[in-house]
Amino acid sequence: MSSPIDLSAITTEQINPASADLDALPTAEMLAVFNREDRRVAEAVERVLPRIAEAVDAIAEVMRGGGRLFYSGAGTSGRLGVLDASECPPTFNVPPELVVGVIAGGDYALRNAVEGVEDDPRAGAVDLRAHGFSSRDALVGIAASGRTPYVLGAVEEATRLGALTACVVCAEKSELAARVRIPIEAVAGPEVITGSTRLKSGTATKLVLNMISSGVMVKLGYVYSNLMVNVQPRNEKLVDRAQRIIMAVAGVDRERAAEALEASGRDVRTAAVMAKLGVGRDAAVQRLAECGGRIREAIS
Repeated sequence: MSSPIDLSAITTEQINPASADLDALPTAEMLAVFNREDRRVAEAVERVLPRIAEAVDAIAEVMRGGGRLFYSGAGTSGRLGVLDASECPPTFNVPPELVVGVIAGGDYALRNAVEGVEDDPRAGAVDLRAHGFSSRDALVGIAASGRTPYVLGAVEEATRLGALTACVVCAEKSELAARVRIPIEAVAGPEVITGSTRLKSGTATKLVLNMISSGVMVKLGYVYSNLMVNVQPRNEKLVDRAQRIIMAVAGVDRERAAEALEASGRDVRTAAVMAKLGVGRDAAVQRLAECGGRIREAIS
């Protein structure tokens, strides 16, 4: 019989002295402990900004070459990867297969605990292959502890194929960080509730994933200034937002923005260039194509 595993040395499993006797504190004081510890998260992410920037630039290059971004994780980490991936199509109007979240246990695990599968490295590789992952793609492995076998298996498969690999971990000197090209180690210290990585580790992971996906989309031209210029106006709220974006980019009034939006076939980037340069749809489309879809270059 094998001896039980000992994870006590991992940062995310250590006991936090700042939250000792948490259950004995008045509610307001208890919540103040959570709040003070949460402040450490932004500082932890700030320390790894150079690594996040490296990942953004590398993943953007992968996508320019026709590749995709994959996240692989189990439990909270997997759910955060799926969440980030699922938000990319409505935010940036990209196809749902461009950013893919793969979670141990599949979609069932989004709402239910499926603990055993995270210990199977073969499942991580199999799930990646099931999505047609190739050497052209990029993989970000997500594991707060930096040791989840499922994620290690996915990274091993991606490495075998010669694909770009990165990771987001919340522990120091982890096995996962040692196995990827771009390790992002956002270490905010032990959790307020020992081992509950949905807390500080989850918040740190969410912040990093926000930066990765958003940063990549900025690099690909889906954002002009701080505007979601690739938004798809499919309802009244989004039509209003699209018109306001065109007004801001082109410096025109609401009526002209609405006319340009309709004339463009409801493509916000094309409409903004049309309104700004006073050209027709075909000329605007060609101009954007020449500039890699980036409005700033198209209208300069």
